[in-house]
Amino acid sequence: AYVEFRDPGTPTALELIDEYENLAVSRTMSKAFAFAGARVGYLAASKGIIDCVRIVRMPYHLSAVTQAAALAAFDHTDEQLSRVAHLREIRNATAAWLREQTYKGRPLETAATQSNFILFGGHFDNRERVFDELLKRGVLIRVVGPDGWMRVCMGTGEEMARFREALVEVLRIVEQD
Repeated sequence: AYVEFRDPGTPTALELIDEYENLAVSRTMSKAFAFAGARVGYLAASKGIIDCVRIVRMPYHLSAVTQAAALAAFDHTDEQLSRVAHLREIRNATAAWLREQTYKGRPLETAATQSNFILFGGHFDNRERVFDELLKRGVLIRVVGPDGWMRVCMGTGEEMARFREALVEVLRIVEQD
């Protein structure tokens, strides 16, 4: 789902298709093409595998409108991927910024990521409180992952600025508990 968000130069399974005739790689258009509601994906494989899939697929698995929209999205791949490149830059800058923040005297940690979100924290003793305080300030992130960690998805520059501003404020408040 997040392969388009990988750092440049990171290899993908697509590079192996010519080498392995029985390899099929499925991808979703949910993230990079902002097409989650359509539930559309694609398959990259040899012609033989594609022909076999055509035989067994459901006859009306996607509406004509959905198929047309997906093809139109593919026609604008360069534009879509430029948005992904921008989100990748925001992700990397946000991760660096998060590592500069502290919570109870310890720097925040970030998990390595090749997606459009960052797991951060590492040692929040009450991440639900952090979540609630951020929500009060109009910032919605996720309380997922291992204990002590939270997840922030990348947004616009304005949204990420609001996240940074609110997190600084919230960490100051929560540290006093």
